[in-house]
Amino acid sequence: MKLGFLTVCLGNMPLEEKAKWASENGFEMLEVACWPQDNERDYSSCDIDVTNLNEKEAERIKAYFKEYNLEISSLAYYDNNLHNDPEKRAFINNHLKKCIDAAVMLETPMVGTFVGRNIDKSIKDNFDEYEKVFGEIVRYAEDRGIKIIIENCPMEGWQVPDLPGTISFTPELWEEMFRRIPSKSLGLNFDPSHLLFQLIDYYAPVSKFADRIFHVHAKDAQVFEDKLKWYGVFNRQLGGRHSGGYWMFRMPGLGQVDWGKFIGELKAVGYDGVISIEHEDPLYEGSIGKVKEGLILGRKHLEKFV
Repeated sequence: MKLGFLTVCLGNMPLEEKAKWASENGFEMLEVACWPQDNERDYSSCDIDVTNLNEKEAERIKAYFKEYNLEISSLAYYDNNLHNDPEKRAFINNHLKKCIDAAVMLETPMVGTFVGRNIDKSIKDNFDEYEKVFGEIVRYAEDRGIKIIIENCPMEGWQVPDLPGTISFTPELWEEMFRRIPSKSLGLNFDPSHLLFQLIDYYAPVSKFADRIFHVHAKDAQVFEDKLKWYGVFNRQLGGRHSGGYWMFRMPGLGQVDWGKFIGELKAVGYDGVISIEHEDPLYEGSIGKVKEGLILGRKHLEKFV
């Protein structure tokens, strides 16, 4: 296994500078953010402009990654591919295809995204739209030798307060996702933190979905038992997301994920890919220095087990 991180946490720093810093600080892979240049999402950046990427620029990127002894584990564009606005959905789907084209040029095996949700419909009814939309996207990727990876984040409150903004956040939903589209070019960017704060066993799915775990996010979470007993599983109702509810994201080693056991489960099923830190710990944000401090802390914890 190799350690890496998702590049959005370092903001608008040029990708080459991020790569140099990563190499100098013990990382071997980067999960490179490829949101559009005109984008207002939190936790996003445009480290590679896939709309305008050409072979010359792709070769330049590959050259400095080689110089720094780094690999690109995947390209990252996590947005709502089932958006209820047809025009916005078409834009997001088309941008995802541009990420797939860029992955081919960069010789990168995977592109990560969310399924998303048409918030006007139930989760069950969304699966008909998912089958149509992702049937086309996965075929497009498969034809080009690229795999699509889905992060299992519920994105609660993304479109409507308190409601999940995606349809792929539990093992029950993964089963339906893969039943509808059985292609082996579709898999998971498995993030244990999202299962932990939902009070779901994050060990058991490793063996059940072993052939679908293509990429792993290293993000930790902390559940506060006193707040859970006060707010309940639907969490705080009079405050926004991440505003003092019963859980919060942490750097690996500072939350409640048992990384030794979890990585042991991954090794037991033959996983030998990236462990990519997704930095969303609010206690290590606010400055580039704090973000870097958090990344190094997470790397030092994870390297004990890989």
